Amino acid sequence: MKAAVTSVDVWRTRQLNHDKDLLAVEEPLQLRLEYGDPSDRSTADIAVTMRTPGNDFELALGFLFTEGIVTDRNDIQTIRYCLQVKDVRERDNVVRISLKPGVDPGLERLKRNFFTSSSCGVCGKTSIDQVKQLCASVQNDYTFVAERVISAPDLLRKGQKVFEYTGGLHASGLFDKSGDLILLREDIGRHNALDKVIGAALEMNKVPLRDHFLVVSGRASFELIQKALMAGIPLVAAVGAPSSLAVELAKQGNMTLLGFVKRGNFNIYCGREHLKI
Repeated sequence: MKAAVTSVDVWRTRQLNHDKDLLAVEEPLQLRLEYGDPSDRSTADIAVTMRTPGNDFELALGFLFTEGIVTDRNDIQTIRYCLQVKDVRERDNVVRISLKPGVDPGLERLKRNFFTSSSCGVCGKTSIDQVKQLCASVQNDYTFVAERVISAPDLLRKGQKVFEYTGGLHASGLFDKSGDLILLREDIGRHNALDKVIGAALEMNKVPLRDHFLVVSGRASFELIQKALMAGIPLVAAVGAPSSLAVELAKQGNMTLLGFVKRGNFNIYCGREHLKI
């Protein structure tokens, strides 16, 4: 398993000396899909994402689910690192996901480029309409208590172990309706951090996450809302601002979306009726 943190030399102007600094690791992860009948298996490289090593299998599972390639964990036979990679140093950077026979990945419908940057996972899509088609409205039956939601970013920040050393990672945290932190994942890519959370929730058989809410450490982008809707999350709280497209998608999906959630204040962009203030 590769490390999430690395040490580099740095010149600090304040002390005017050389020192060591810790940085978040960024490396490519290639997702390779195996599918088809037992007697006629096919493989396809479906994406490369720049990620921070760690929880790679959760990342792969979450990605396949939020892209609509699989519907649950039972569609997958095995997830493992690909040992057939020629360069031994890259074996931990290629994950091979084997689908069960009879599961159609629908690759002809997955119009996506093979490269995804760490900052933007949706930019490889050839059509925003294609992304919207994946999302259904969430079942929003709960009224969340505002005090529990606005205290969640502090709990998320305290749980960010790698960020504590590097200051260079995004985080997604899944909370239950009581405001308890259930899952936290960090990554240099905000969409990767959320895919890791959703992948972990799938492994725990918790999806759809109808009685949970999500907190993200930065802004709420369109793709984060899309992934949250795919997982059935009814409320998303962002420490930063949402984008206009994120608000539009959240409204269409019957989601409660909060922004600038910090120090006891927040903005409600939609879904106020599901928040008790």
